[in-house]
Formats: sequence, structure tokens, C-alpha cells
Amino acid sequence: MTMSEVAKKSEQKDPPPRVRHVDEMEWETIRWPGETGKMLFHPSEENPTAPNAGLLRLAPGAHHPWHRHDFAQVWYILEGEFTIGGRVCTPGTMLCHGDPHCEEELHTELGGVILIVQYPGPTTGGRPIYDKRFNMAKRVDIALERTDI
Repeated sequence: MTMSEVAKKSEQKDPPPRVRHVDEMEWETIRWPGETGKMLFHPSEENPTAPNAGLLRLAPGAHHPWHRHDFAQVWYILEGEFTIGGRVCTPGTMLCHGDPHCEEELHTELGGVILIVQYPGPTTGGRPIYDKRFNMAKRVDIALERTDI
């Protein structure tokens, strides 16, 4: 890159990063038993292509069934021990789900915390869902939850 290209680039008015701290929000109810979350960033009318990005906190005994999504996502286990699709996953484990993908059955006896980032599927165009998934007023019976999206 030439000096004039560097100068031009520095003159651009690109938006600054959005910054949030985990302590700025309360834990919200998520659709699966024993799960709460803090999605520090999520799609909105103003920013429809934003990822769901934040923390999942799973209580001892939390679980979710096999289900599928059209968006992509990455998980990074910060605390706890999880059995995901029969495999034991501990802190430092990263999972990358392409699009479309299935989330295998998950169980935790001790609970824990997972950093997640869900983003629009590069091949499917499927977008992560925030409303009525990560901010539920009340959880519905797990048998009534759709597992195909």
C-alpha cells in the first residue's frame, strides 16, 4: 500500500466498533431448560445482519435436544463440562457449526458458560434469531419447541 493509499484510508469515516460490557445487561431466559443468556449484540431493525454474540449460562442439569439451524455459529467453552453429541467438552473447546447445521443433544451435570457467536449463513443466508429465543418472558414446554430451525 502506498503512502497516499494509507492517507486516503485514514480519512475514511468507517464506523467505530460497538462496545458493550457483560455487566451492562441482565441474564435473559432462553428457550432451553436451564439456559440463560446475555446477547451483547443481536439483530435489530437498525442492524438486521448483526450476529447474536454473547454468553450462554447453563445451570446444573441444563440440556437441549438435537435441533437444526440455517445460520452459522461458533461456540467457545469458558467454564464447565458439557456432553455434546456424546463427546465431553471442557473449557478451551471450540465448536464451529457451518450452515446449515445441526446442534447435537447437549447435557451438563455441573453447568457452565459458553461464548457464542451466531451469524448469517454464508451459503444459506439464514439469519440468527434473537426475539423469542434469547429474550423470552417465559419458557415454553420443550416438547413444543421447533427443532427444525
